[in-house]
Amino acid sequence: MFNDFKRESLIGKAINKGILEINVFNIRDYSKDSHKSVDDEVYGGGNGMLMMAQPIYDCYKAIVGDKSSINTYYMSPKGKVFNQEMAIEFSKEEEIVILCGHYEGVDERALKLLNAKEISIGDYVLTGGELPAMVVIDSVARFVKGVLSNDESTNIESFRNNLLEYPQYTRPYEYEGLKVPDVLLSGDHKKVEKWNLEKSIEITKNNRPDLYERYLKENN
Repeated sequence: MFNDFKRESLIGKAINKGILEINVFNIRDYSKDSHKSVDDEVYGGGNGMLMMAQPIYDCYKAIVGDKSSINTYYMSPKGKVFNQEMAIEFSKEEEIVILCGHYEGVDERALKLLNAKEISIGDYVLTGGELPAMVVIDSVARFVKGVLSNDESTNIESFRNNLLEYPQYTRPYEYEGLKVPDVLLSGDHKKVEKWNLEKSIEITKNNRPDLYERYLKENN
């Protein structure tokens, strides 16, 4: 699943330039039985299978070696919801480890041994943690210096200052009867900035009232 992800778009370019390094480890390689098992039945009953602590922990030890300061995150619907602020913080770290769960999840002892912080990409359940991990990697990578050709672009996008991004337009001026707002053609930067802010507030209020409330609290 990660092979194409690592080759495509800005992620692939950043890896080729040596800006990013993404290493993928198969937990099954660290199983100790002949069947390469990584899951077993849940103690106390319940549906589905649970990933065992041993192969996870052995894989983790092979990754981190003697390092003890690498933050580890487990993709889980029980975790704190991932957001832009977290992406910025993660991007400041030299290395991070992401554990992708599967089946019904993982043995709690593995999370304790890894000192893993649980993070979620939303209030829904997926079949595995691989796609959420890619979401986190993609979001974090954008804040690593050199990944984007214009680092300033991260300063004016959605979620900065608790506002969603304003509408944007390009050529032609008119398409299917729809025109670019005249203020964007005025050349008056102050008017453009004022329009951008008004539209950001309007969109945030309509689409994300939770963010809008935070914006009001921080700007009153």
